[in-house]
Amino acid sequence: MGSLMADYEQQYGILTAGITAKIGRLSNDQNADRKALVLDVEKEIEEAQELLEQMELEVREVEASARPRLRSRVDSYRAELGRLSQEFMKVRSPPFQDGFFGQDDLYSGVSLNEEQKLRLLDNSERLERTGKILNTGYRIILETEDIGSQVLQDLHSQRETIQSARSRLRETDSELGRSSRLLGGMILRSLQHRAVLVVVGLVLACLVALGVYLSLSK
Repeated sequence: MGSLMADYEQQYGILTAGITAKIGRLSNDQNADRKALVLDVEKEIEEAQELLEQMELEVREVEASARPRLRSRVDSYRAELGRLSQEFMKVRSPPFQDGFFGQDDLYSGVSLNEEQKLRLLDNSERLERTGKILNTGYRIILETEDIGSQVLQDLHSQRETIQSARSRLRETDSELGRSSRLLGGMILRSLQHRAVLVVVGLVLACLVALGVYLSLSK
C-alpha cells in the first residue's frame, strides 16, 4: 500500500510539473497552439484530480496512526492543484488588453462582445468556487467517515469487554452453584451422622437399662 501511494505521488508530481510548464507557456505565448495547450492542461488537471481521489482512498486504508500525516500531504497536494487551477483560469481567459481580448483565445471563431466575455469569466469563477466547495464537502465526508469508523471500533471494543465480563460472571455463577451443592451435601452428611449418633445413643441406653433391670431381678 505504501508503494502504491508513492506511485500516485510520483505521477502527481509529473502531472503538476507539466501543468506548471504549460501554464507558463499560455501566459507568454500567443501562438496558434494556444487552444491545444488549454485542452492539454484541462485534461491533466482532471487526471491530477483523479489521482488525488485515489490518494484519499489509500489514506482511508492505512493504519490510524499514519493517517493524519498522509492526509496532511494529500491536503497540501489538493491546495497546490487549486492554486494551479486558479492560475490556469487567469491565463486561459486573460483580462482586457488595451480594451480588447486577445485574438487567439478559447473562443476563436466566435464573436463575443465585452459583456458576454465578462459573463463567461464570471461563470468560470463561479465554477471554480463551486469546485472548491465540492472538494471541501468531499473532505468533510471522508473525515466524518473516519470518525464513524473510529466510533464503530470503540463500540466493537466495548462490546468485547462486555462479553468478556459476562463470560466471567457466568463462570462465577457456575462456581457459586457448585459451592452451594457441595455445602448442601456436607450439611446432609452432617445430619446423617447426627441421626446415626442418636440411634447409637438410644441403643446404648436401652442396653444399659436392660442390664440394670436384669441385675435387679436377680
